[in-house]
Amino acid sequence: MGNKQGEFIIFFIIQVIYLIGNKCDLEAQRDVTHEEARQFAEENGLTFVETSAKTGERVEEAFIDTAKSIFRNIQDGSLDLNAAESGVQHKPLSGAGNGSRNGGASGASGGGTREKENCNC
Repeated sequence: MGNKQGEFIIFFIIQVIYLIGNKCDLEAQRDVTHEEARQFAEENGLTFVETSAKTGERVEEAFIDTAKSIFRNIQDGSLDLNAAESGVQHKPLSGAGNGSRNGGASGASGGGTREKENCNC
C-alpha cells in the first residue's frame, strides 16, 4: 500500500440568513438599539430588517427580500438545488411516464380519495 494523498472536497453552503427585529412599533420598550442589531448583523454576515407584526410594517418586505436573495443565489449558481446540502427535498412524481397530467386538478373522486394513477403531484 504506499503513501496515497487524500482528496479533499471543499464546498461552501450558501445560506440566506436574516436577522429580523420584531415589534419596531414599541420603540420606547426597546432593549436592543437599531444600531446594535445592525452592527451585529453586519459582523455576522446577516441581513437585518426591523418589522412590526402589529402594524405589518416591513413584514412583507422581509419575506420578499429573503425570497429574492435565495432566487439570486440559484440564478448565479451559488446554490445548487440538486445538491443534498441545499436542503431542498424533491418530491417524486407518481405516475411519471404514463403521459397523463391532470393540470393541477385534485383528482378527487366521489368519496374524497385521490385517483393516484392520474395524480402527478
